[in-house]
Amino acid sequence: MSSEREPAGSDRRDAGLPGPSPDQRPQPDGRRNAEGVRVDPDAEAEREPRTGVVSALVDHEPGVLSRVSGLFARRQFNIESLSVGPTTVDGHARLTLVVEETDAGIEQVEKQLAKLRHVVSVGELDDDAVRAELVVVKVRGDRPDEVHAVTRMYDGQTLHAGPETVTVQLTGDPAEIDDALDALGRFGIVEIARTGQTALARGDAPTTPGERPADETNADDASTDETNADETPDGRQ
Repeated sequence: MSSEREPAGSDRRDAGLPGPSPDQRPQPDGRRNAEGVRVDPDAEAEREPRTGVVSALVDHEPGVLSRVSGLFARRQFNIESLSVGPTTVDGHARLTLVVEETDAGIEQVEKQLAKLRHVVSVGELDDDAVRAELVVVKVRGDRPDEVHAVTRMYDGQTLHAGPETVTVQLTGDPAEIDDALDALGRFGIVEIARTGQTALARGDAPTTPGERPADETNADDASTDETNADETPDGRQ
């Protein structure tokens, strides 16, 4: 009996084995890592970050903002800005966050916020939401007339004009704010303070899921108070 082995790539049917030879079999798409494990290119692809605006209704109590800030620090979310203020509903505050994350990262921001005890509701705003920001800018006062002209062009307001500097206030869409700052930059910006974005959903849509207008909420509270007042201490009418 011959001891010669069958050449690689020969037709295995000549040796009595059914099926194509290894080099004739279909090869799966994809690649393998250094350990030989097949990697899915789509699953392993690096996702591009984007800017998202997340609005949350929270209990208006001391310490809530520190809990939210602590959450971001622990999770290492990339937060661009954070603003908070009261709403029309007593006991609630609106927290607006601008985050620079992938889609999965923004989803995690929402999920982790929703787990906090004092968070009532949270959701990401659509791209057509109404957004605004306030910025106070101090520029060098060498050319005050030109500074005033640029400020008026962007519907801003001069807060103070001194011999060395001019301080102006600008409000509006963040993109318009950026354009205004570029225009003022040629005079030399000394200091700047920005509030970060605040935003509301456009039209009748609630800004956060389940949010209701203040008049409806107050009407429900008044109805509940009347019902409780009509009841006797043992619960009978």
